[in-house]
Amino acid sequence: MKLRIGYGIDLHRLEKGLPLFIGGIQIESEIGAVGHSDADVLLHAICDALLGAANLRDIGYHFSDTDPKFKGIDSKILLTEVVKLIQEKGYSVNNIDSTVILEYPKLNPHILKMQKEIATILQVEEDAVSIKATTHEKVDSFGRSEAIKAYATCLLINK
Repeated sequence: MKLRIGYGIDLHRLEKGLPLFIGGIQIESEIGAVGHSDADVLLHAICDALLGAANLRDIGYHFSDTDPKFKGIDSKILLTEVVKLIQEKGYSVNNIDSTVILEYPKLNPHILKMQKEIATILQVEEDAVSIKATTHEKVDSFGRSEAIKAYATCLLINK
């Protein structure tokens, strides 16, 4: 059995009046992430972790933010395409560990729903998707709710 570890990171500016998508779900909020797609920072970090583990470059290489066909796209579609790419190389997801940095709204009430969405796309059990949430204690752009960031690691297996 062959194992591959991947790491991904993504961040987006936050602005009032935009929708907030995290982990494949929309979260009620007065602020949302700015991006070419739906700006789902968690799914983007997971995409980069998976692509990196399979040595398939990064999310921007596959889904350019200058390509109009990806304007406003649901990031669940992007993650689904990434899963296909890693499967074509003979890999499947063993597990994901991730952290989202956001001052507010609080994410803990939404984590189980996010895990379910992501696990379905990755074709794994919900227990294989770890999502943690933290704040920056009102320090820097993340603490002032000007930005959101996510980190993700993954383990791929090739049997």
